[in-house]
Amino acid sequence: MSSLTVWKFDDAGTAEQVRERLIGLQKQELIDVHDAVVVEWPTDKKKPKTKQAISTAGAGAAGGAFWGLLFGLIFLVPFFGMAFGAAIGALSGSLADFGIDDDFIASVRDQVTPGTSALFLLSDDAVLDRVKEQLADVEAHLISTNLSVENEAALRDMFED
Repeated sequence: MSSLTVWKFDDAGTAEQVRERLIGLQKQELIDVHDAVVVEWPTDKKKPKTKQAISTAGAGAAGGAFWGLLFGLIFLVPFFGMAFGAAIGALSGSLADFGIDDDFIASVRDQVTPGTSALFLLSDDAVLDRVKEQLADVEAHLISTNLSVENEAALRDMFED
């Protein structure tokens, strides 16, 4: 089962660096990255900008729609008008089935602020001790995950050492 984790970094550039490292670790078969979206929020901007790792063309278009919806809800990014806004309200309720509820949205919105960055990671099969080795120099804060309590604790421990 895939896991969705959201990591916050205390500057606007670290999330991109971590994503690149994770893509490298995927090539070594130490993690299976299904998608990784970086949110960077420079201090001089009113809204953050997003960068999706997987192309939104073709099969990835559904993923792009998902991320667009999610970031629209979190960061209040305007969409395509009032009719689309009404559809967002209906769709946002269905996201709760995947652990993306009002608490998740509020938590991300409160923590990802100007001058920070975040990595939204959809992944499987991480070899945690090897990933930990490769990211030992990175300070990250886990905002949210849909992992089990035990796996979440292990993940938090990995970055707290």
